[in-house]
Amino acid sequence: MASIPLPPLRYISPGNLVALPAWPTPKIRTDTDVEAWKQTRGYSDYSLFLRFLNEAVVGCSLPWTNDNRSEGIRGLLGLLDELDRWIDEVPPLPTAQRFGNLAFRTWGARLEDRADDLLTAMMPNLSAAVPHVRPYLLTAFGSFVRMDYGTGHETSFGFFLLCLILVRFLRFDSEEARHIVLTVFVRYLRLCWRLQDVYRLEPAGSHGVWGLDDSHFLGYIFGSAQLRDQSEIPVSAVLHPPLPLTNLYFLSIMRIHEVKHGPFHEHSSQLYSIATGVATWGKVNSGLFKMYEGEVLGKRVVVQHLPLGGILEWNVVSAPPMMTSVSPRDILTAVPWGGSSTSSIGGNAKASERVLNGDSQLLEIVSTV
Repeated sequence: MASIPLPPLRYISPGNLVALPAWPTPKIRTDTDVEAWKQTRGYSDYSLFLRFLNEAVVGCSLPWTNDNRSEGIRGLLGLLDELDRWIDEVPPLPTAQRFGNLAFRTWGARLEDRADDLLTAMMPNLSAAVPHVRPYLLTAFGSFVRMDYGTGHETSFGFFLLCLILVRFLRFDSEEARHIVLTVFVRYLRLCWRLQDVYRLEPAGSHGVWGLDDSHFLGYIFGSAQLRDQSEIPVSAVLHPPLPLTNLYFLSIMRIHEVKHGPFHEHSSQLYSIATGVATWGKVNSGLFKMYEGEVLGKRVVVQHLPLGGILEWNVVSAPPMMTSVSPRDILTAVPWGGSSTSSIGGNAKASERVLNGDSQLLEIVSTV
């Protein structure tokens, strides 16, 4: 699938950091605020950032063995390793609660107390950026009040990484992007999974069987990108575990098998529908971008807690953000859940493939055979 050429991500110099009008705070309270946010430079930056990461990992496999890591990548991995060690130092309390061990609040309080020192040590030459990135680090691992974790927290970590690229703590090039996804993001996922298991964090805002995943989303986007330009591994391969941990999609699927039991089509119906109804990884990749935009970034209940402003500017831009990239051959038509999954246009034979769109309907992606 041909991709749209991407413009470069902007650079915010240390001098401009000091001049920014405000630090990030929650700004979304209504559905109107969500629509306004979609026209801001911060939203556009994040859309471009995800596309940049997505394109960088096409054809790459796990484990990523390139040891040519920048100082920024090493610093991030060291930070995540430190947070992981805290789990051993803050063991779960003996409680009868099904979800939410109170020790998670102790872990979170330590992060709140030490975040400034951790970030300053990681990027001593960018101290002006610390108050701008700190809120995203604090909201990237779950809610310490509700003791839950969901796609909004994962998005906060995405914002954290974006800010680090905009100030060029992380380099803006494809090699760095591959390390961001295949080393840093993988390390982040494993830390989050350990936090969820040890402290029994509740899924935040789960759609149950109708959601893609109780807690995560970005791993499926990046994983489908890894598989996008090959044809040896079909989309339906996910139905035959155990799967090799060679990409983030399979890694995420195997995580589901660790925490959920029973028939896959019952507890993960959307992933099952993708596996049985979408013919190519390219279709999966473009469809998941659309779904992420609708089900995560477009849902007030998900994004209302995200800090915005500062580096991720809250100002309306003239150009609409670019989140999805769809081949000119694709015609996208939303159909109801129980609607037809086949179509005939202009007398040509068509193949219909289904993924979920932002309104929790099936999106029929029709392409000429």
